Amino acid sequence: MNAKTEQGETGLDRSAIHLLHRAGQCAADIFSDEVSTGGLTPRQFAVLVAVSRNEGQSQTDLVEQTGIDRSTLADIVRRMLKKGLLSRKRTRADARAYAVRLTAAGRDALSASEPAATSADARVLAALPAAKRDEFLASLATIVNAIDGARR
Repeated sequence: MNAKTEQGETGLDRSAIHLLHRAGQCAADIFSDEVSTGGLTPRQFAVLVAVSRNEGQSQTDLVEQTGIDRSTLADIVRRMLKKGLLSRKRTRADARAYAVRLTAAGRDALSASEPAATSADARVLAALPAAKRDEFLASLATIVNAIDGARR
């Protein structure tokens, strides 16, 4: 049964929320294909990248940098601690906060997965004409920045 409207579209074909979600699912699948040997998820990769750029930052800082919500980030960090990819210890300035660092295994995982992540990005962007790729990335950044700014 075809649920198309008179205009030839389902309601979901014009839903930004649905299409962004589906695009995210497709991108995550491509990332998983590319990074298959490392076993990292896109969010774990994002955490490794964020930590590598500022060793010793707090989990709160990571929430702000990655956009991953606090409870999900705490779970991701816990799993990455168990895998030996991250280490953390309480900070001197705030005994409630943890300073997060990459372990040697975390550095290796990041180095090993960076080419695959780059390839995944290229595969996703290949769905667009080359002339539209920069505009697409700028549009996504505009959406993220506007919504994050409105939340704060």
